[in-house]
Amino acid sequence: MHGLALTGVRRPVGSGHTPTGLDKNVSSTDTTKEMTAEAYLTRLGERGIDFVFANAGTDFAPIVEGISRNTGNTKFPKFITVPHENVAMAMAHGYYRTCGKPAAVMVHVTVGTANTICGLMNAARDNVPLLLAAGRTPITETGHIASRNRSIHWGQESFDQGGMVREFVKWDYELRDGQPADAVVDRALDIMMSEPRGPVYLTLPREVLANPATHSRRSNIRPLGVAAPEPARRVIEEAAAMIAKAEFPLIVTSTIGRDPAAVIELGKLANEFTIPVVQAEARDFNLPTDHPMHLGFEAGPWVKKADVVIVLDSVIPWIPLSGGPRADAKIINISADPLTTRYPFKEIEADLLVQGDPCAALRLLREALGANAKAKNGAADARRKAVATARDENAAKRKKLIESVKDQSPVHLAYLAHCLNQVKSKDAIVISELGVPLAALDMTEPRSYMGNLLSGGLGFGLGAALGAKLAAPDRDVITTVGDGSYMFGNPLPYHYVGRSESLPTLTIVANNAMWGAVRQSTLDVYPEGKAAKANIMPLTELRPSPDFEKVVESCGGYGEKVETADAVMPALERALDKVRSGTPATLNVMTRPRH
Repeated sequence: MHGLALTGVRRPVGSGHTPTGLDKNVSSTDTTKEMTAEAYLTRLGERGIDFVFANAGTDFAPIVEGISRNTGNTKFPKFITVPHENVAMAMAHGYYRTCGKPAAVMVHVTVGTANTICGLMNAARDNVPLLLAAGRTPITETGHIASRNRSIHWGQESFDQGGMVREFVKWDYELRDGQPADAVVDRALDIMMSEPRGPVYLTLPREVLANPATHSRRSNIRPLGVAAPEPARRVIEEAAAMIAKAEFPLIVTSTIGRDPAAVIELGKLANEFTIPVVQAEARDFNLPTDHPMHLGFEAGPWVKKADVVIVLDSVIPWIPLSGGPRADAKIINISADPLTTRYPFKEIEADLLVQGDPCAALRLLREALGANAKAKNGAADARRKAVATARDENAAKRKKLIESVKDQSPVHLAYLAHCLNQVKSKDAIVISELGVPLAALDMTEPRSYMGNLLSGGLGFGLGAALGAKLAAPDRDVITTVGDGSYMFGNPLPYHYVGRSESLPTLTIVANNAMWGAVRQSTLDVYPEGKAAKANIMPLTELRPSPDFEKVVESCGGYGEKVETADAVMPALERALDKVRSGTPATLNVMTRPRH
C-alpha cells in the first residue's frame, strides 16, 4: 500500500459510529464500517509515516484485516515484516538518522514490547523519535468477536503494560474505545517530534481496533512536532562577546550533524572566525575531516588549552574523572536541551546556557561575531597555525601507523579503516558499533556516519544499516561491528530482511573473539591486578569464534573470512561489487585485540 496516492476525498468531520462500549455485534466480515484499525493506519499515512517495522502476533488481527481491505484509495504505511523486535527498533533508528523522517514499529503485546526495550533505551538517549505501538491482549473474555480465544491471552495480560517502558519514552498511552484514533496518533507523533525528541509508546487493544472508528471533530494536517525556537538574541550576543575576546576558543560537538544544515553553518563559523572543532564521542558526522578547523576526536588535550569552550550538542564533551577545562575557562553550552533533562543526573559545567535550535544558534553567532570588531583580536592567526600544525602531525602519525601495521596479521583496525577509505564511495554511509573507529575514516558528506550509542545497547549496528539503506537506496551502506555486537544484532533476522526487502548492505565483522570493552574496563580499574596478568581474562573470551560469514549465505548473500592484511583490499572490492549488484555481503575479518 506504500506510495499509493490519496484520492483527495476527505471523510466528513465527526463521521463514524461512536460506541459507548465494546460492541459485541461487530462482525469480522462487515466491511461497511471503517474499523478503528483502518482509521489508525490512515492517520499514520496522512501524517507522513511511510514505514512500519512489524513483528505480528494474535493482537494484529484487525490490523491485518484493515491492510487487506485497502483497495488503494487510501495511503497506508508500508508494513515490513521483521522477525525480531531488536532489529525492527534499530531499523527505525537508522532510518531516521539517515533521512530525518520518523518511522513506526509495531510489536506483539507484552512479550514483543519486552524485546524492544534495549532499542528504546538507544532511541531515548540518542533523541530519536519513533512510534512504538504494541497490541494489548484482548480485554474481554466473551461478548466480542475479538475477545480472548487463546490461552496466551490470559498469560500475556499485565497490570500496567506501559510501565515496562515508561522511563524511556516521552509519552505512553492506551487507545480507549470510542476515542478518535487520529487524535491519539497526532498526539503521539507531535510529542515525539518536539525537542528534545524521543520515542513514544502506544498500546492498542484488539477489541478497540476491531470496533467502528470514531473521528476527531476536525482534522488538522500540520508539520510534526513543535519546532525548537531560535535562541534569545541577548544570550547569543553574550556568547559572541566571550568568543570574540578569547585567545583559544574551542567547539566540542557530538551530534550537531543530525541536521545537515548545521554542518554547513558549523563549517562557516569555524573557518570564518578560526575556531577549532573537536568531535568528542561523535555519534554523527559533524564536520568534514578535511575541514581546516577539524582537530580530530580527542577533546582532552584541547579542552585543557582553551579559554572558551563551546559545548555544541554534546551530552558528554569530556569525562570529569579524566579532567576537563581549566578553572578559568568560560564554558558555553548550546543545545535544544542544554540541561539534559531526561538524564537523572549530570553536572552542567557551564557559564552560559543557550537553549534553542542549535543550527539557528550557529547562524546567529556568525552574525553577532561578524558585527563585533573584537572578533579580530590578533589571536586568529596563531590559532590557525596551531590547528594546521596539529593536523599535519595527526596525518603523519596516521601514515606511520598504517606503514607499521599493513603487513600484520590478524588485521589491525587502523589498516582495515585505511582500506575501507580507498574503496568506499564518497557518500557511503558507515555505521560503527565497536567496529572501525571514526577517527580512522575519511568523511566529507552529511548523514554519512552513525557511531556507538551513549546507552550502550548492543545490537544497533545491523538493523540500523537496513534502515539507512531503506532511507537512501542509492547510497552504499557499510556497517562495521564487533563480533559481540554482531551476535547481539540478531544476524539471521537481519540478513533475512535484507534479502526479503532487497536492501543490500556490506557487513564487516571486526572479529577479535572477545568482549574488548569488558577487558579494557577491567584494565582501567585494576591495571596491575590479577586479571590483567592472566593468560585468559575471565568473562572476556568469545572462543571458539563462529564462522559469521556463513550466516549471510543461508539468506542468499555473499560471505568471506579475511585472516591476513594482504587479503583485506581484494575482499572489500569483491564484497562491494556484490552489494552494488544487489547481493548483501558479510566479511568476517579476524582483527587484533583492541588492547
